[in-house]
Parts: sequence; C-alpha cells; structure tokens
Amino acid sequence: MRVIFLGPPGVGKGTQADFIGKNFSIQKLSTGDLLRESVDRGTTLGNEAKLFMERGELVPDKVVIGLIEEKLGSSECRNGFLLDGFPRTVTQANKLSLFLEENGEAIDRVVYFSLPQCEVIERISGRRSCPKCKAVYHLKSIPPKKEGVCNVCEMPLIQRNDDKPETIQSRLVVYQRETEPLIQYYKERGILSELDGSGGVSEVRERLVALLTQSE
Repeated sequence: MRVIFLGPPGVGKGTQADFIGKNFSIQKLSTGDLLRESVDRGTTLGNEAKLFMERGELVPDKVVIGLIEEKLGSSECRNGFLLDGFPRTVTQANKLSLFLEENGEAIDRVVYFSLPQCEVIERISGRRSCPKCKAVYHLKSIPPKKEGVCNVCEMPLIQRNDDKPETIQSRLVVYQRETEPLIQYYKERGILSELDGSGGVSEVRERLVALLTQSE
C-alpha cells in the first residue's frame, strides 16, 4: 500500500498516520519529523529549513524532495509507505509521481482529511509536544497524565513555534494557496478519497480504517 494523507495543518493526519503505519505494516514518512530531525542535528539542510519553518512558510522543494526520495529508496519502504505532509504543492506531486514511475511504482490512494477552519485553529493552538521523544499531546483531546509533562519520558512539554497563535494564520494561508490545489490534482487522477476529520481520534480512526480496507 502506497498512501498519501492530505489536509490542513492540525487536522489529525499525524496521529492517524502513526496508527496506520504500525497496524498496516507500512513505513510512515512525515516531512515534519524529517525536517525537525535535520534541524535538531544542525545539518545544512536543517539550518536552511529552520528559517522557513519558524515563519510558518513552506520549506523549499529541493530540501523536502531530497529527504523524501532518500527515504523512499531505502529498504524501509519495500512493503509500502504512508506520506504525511508531502507533497504540499503540485510541483512536489509531479516530482513524486515521476520518481515513483521511474521505480515502477505509483500512489494507490490519497486520503483528504476535511475539517472546518475554526476547528483546525483550535486543534493547532492546543497542541503540545515532547522535545525529547517527539510524542504529541493536546490540551483538550489528548492531555498528558500529568499536566505539562510527557507520559513517556517525563520531559516538560513545549509548544512548537509553528503551533503558536501568531503563526497559525500564516500556515493556513500558505496551505490554502499552495496545498489545496492538490485536492483537484488527485481527484482528476481518480485516487482521492475524502474523509470527515471531525470528532475524536477513535471516531476518525474507525472511518479511516474502513476506507482503507474497502479500497484494498
């Protein structure tokens, strides 16, 4: 299975991607995780990406595509993969399609998580993460057992710069301009499925699993 999760920031793609990756035995690839890892390591690409991420802007294609192609070409993706956060533009989608075609592969399904903008803003602003193990929580829907502390490694939770109120609106404007066109792009190719992203994590997960198993 080769799947793409598409939707606005904060819609819950990452949470569902973790579950699907583990339970469907496919490699989950999150550009956000890959980029933050490179930033933490202080690599050349990471330092370049950091400037854009802190402003809530898209990281240049040359950085993102290089990271993705490296992973897709590894043994980790032999049994399939799930892309969370990539592609974000039609240009990236075209490059991904070309890369897969050259390797005799293609995307099987694109799942578009739909959610009203007001709910998107609430979800993003309430998100907290662990700087050590990268576990993600939410002040309302997925709170930690102990307030402000990670369940896994007991580190103080933080609010990422790109989840702060001052950058949320900027992120949504960028998404609407750059990423929303992908909905039509994949619809025209007959591989887009829309999923209602509202409700709790378990509700969305149930709908998602039904969708993926139905399309197998």
